[in-house]
Amino acid sequence: MPTDPTIAIVLPAYNEAARIGPALDELFEFLMRPGVRERDGTPGADGLPRLVQVIVVDDGSSDGTADIVRARSEANAVHDGVRLDVLTVPHAGKGAAVRAGMLAADADFIVFADADMATPPTQLPLLAAALNHADVALGSRIQPDGSDMRASQPLFRRILGRIFHALASAWVVGPVADTQCGFKGFRRGAAHDLFARQQVTSIVFDVEIVFLARRRGYRMAVVPIDWNDRRGSRMRPGPGLALRVAWDLLRIPVVHRRVEHDAPHAEGERG
Repeated sequence: MPTDPTIAIVLPAYNEAARIGPALDELFEFLMRPGVRERDGTPGADGLPRLVQVIVVDDGSSDGTADIVRARSEANAVHDGVRLDVLTVPHAGKGAAVRAGMLAADADFIVFADADMATPPTQLPLLAAALNHADVALGSRIQPDGSDMRASQPLFRRILGRIFHALASAWVVGPVADTQCGFKGFRRGAAHDLFARQQVTSIVFDVEIVFLARRRGYRMAVVPIDWNDRRGSRMRPGPGLALRVAWDLLRIPVVHRRVEHDAPHAEGERG
């Protein structure tokens, strides 16, 4: 590991003017707490790297989301090793926004999270600790005792999720229990390799990234995390979305059939 590692946190945002301010307040309040970030250059379970970059990727919002972020004091100067950047991209969906942010980040560890802080920032050290030994850390809402944080979702979301998981497991990713948790971390080399290969821009992009990570042979860790169901999702279930999801799931193994299992230093999966 580098002697003075860094971490980047990528937050995709589309028309989040009402929620991005409170979410960033929560994030920066955590990052500035005494003891949260290590001072000896060794990230671990009790702390994050000292240097942190937050990248808000504005996915072509029409409500001034990017302006709200740029107006924050953190966007104008580095505060105690923490800085805030805004990356504006044409509206192309969450998968495209995450890809742009992950490829733009140049930190040793790169994490993406939902902009509404559905996964609280207190969970960031868990991913950082996992990335000491793995190339990819997958946040999971399923706890070690078998309980599922998604139980708080509306019934129709849970039913759709089960159908999606059954299809994704059978055709694409195998035994990965929670592909859609919007909280995943990567070492820089793995992030840039995987997201440069990403072709899916819909909500199925998580499945594609997990498929590619397995195909490339990266070491993966599953990290149980805390999570809260935040209302206000941009996903609108319907026939059009169902067809898009089915098409994207079907084509992932096909478009990546020639991807080779030769990731640097890959040593298999870890759970």
